[in-house]
Amino acid sequence: MARPDDFEERSKHLKNLTDEELDKRFWELIEKIVDPLIDLAKTHTSPSIERSVLLRMGFDSITAKNIVDKIFEQKLLGKGAGNVVYKFAQARQIDYLVAGETLVKEDHWDEVRELFGDGKNA
Repeated sequence: MARPDDFEERSKHLKNLTDEELDKRFWELIEKIVDPLIDLAKTHTSPSIERSVLLRMGFDSITAKNIVDKIFEQKLLGKGAGNVVYKFAQARQIDYLVAGETLVKEDHWDEVRELFGDGKNA
């Protein structure tokens, strides 16, 4: 099934635009496409995404999984695992890798929940 060539008809509204206007129009359309994706990414995450973030921060896969599991149990996953570890490290004034290990091995979740409120908005 051949598609009819209607390019000339569909592109009429663009013919009188300058290069700058075309460039502006292009970026406006891109924003319309990408903005909903950005909004979705701000409000939705998953354990696998959060593990990936921790891996990129330098945690090994087992530690990353354990940190994410604990953050998930505390209903703080929506805050971002990397963010949770980083804020805990800042509050304790320790390296974030040490902070992650500490969160896996010890119970500091009351302190972490205080850093983020009660966690109900996670």
